[in-house]
Amino acid sequence: MRAIKVLLVDDQELMRQGLRKMLEIEDGIEVAGEAADGEEALLVAAECRPDVALVDARMPRMDGVELISHLSARHPGVAAIVLSTFDEDDYIFGALRGGAVGYLLKDCTPEELVDSVRRAGRGETVLASPVAARLVAELRRTPPTPPPPTGPAVPGDRGRLSAREAQVAALIAAGASNREIAARLRITEGTVKNHVSSLLRKYALRDRTRLALHLKNPPTS
Repeated sequence: MRAIKVLLVDDQELMRQGLRKMLEIEDGIEVAGEAADGEEALLVAAECRPDVALVDARMPRMDGVELISHLSARHPGVAAIVLSTFDEDDYIFGALRGGAVGYLLKDCTPEELVDSVRRAGRGETVLASPVAARLVAELRRTPPTPPPPTGPAVPGDRGRLSAREAQVAALIAAGASNREIAARLRITEGTVKNHVSSLLRKYALRDRTRLALHLKNPPTS
């Protein structure tokens, strides 16, 4: 199996060295490159083609949130994880909306970090517990966005949802879990998962976290 190639992006050299030593001893993980800021990271990413980027939130010239937006546009195959000491909303939601697959705090354990890199390499979302709690609280605090117009389901058409998909979308925007949605609509969790998969396809999103953020705060036209 090919090793997961990781790009380290942090303006502190000591931090990068520590991360490199931590990850290089792990089977199946390769540190493919380093960068001290966002602008340098874009150049390095073009050369080393990483699978995962560990990105600091605050850096000179180009911070982590802006870098992740550029990475998502130029290198959509790179799974970006923010690794920061800051759990401020602007960084958390900015990074996730920009395309990050995860947000970790620098006080996480080495085991948590390594596991997160492996999971991100498999396409999973990884969030530190405090960050996940903030995200859920934010989703529950605001009333759900009105569901999109209903109509016949058309593959790839993000503007037309079935009546049931619209119901599921509204509950996801309100922060409901699959189990809660199933109980509310009196359907099975498997059926909910099928609707979630359909919504992800129609909105061209990769995971449920991004779907919830999109439904709660849809882009303005």
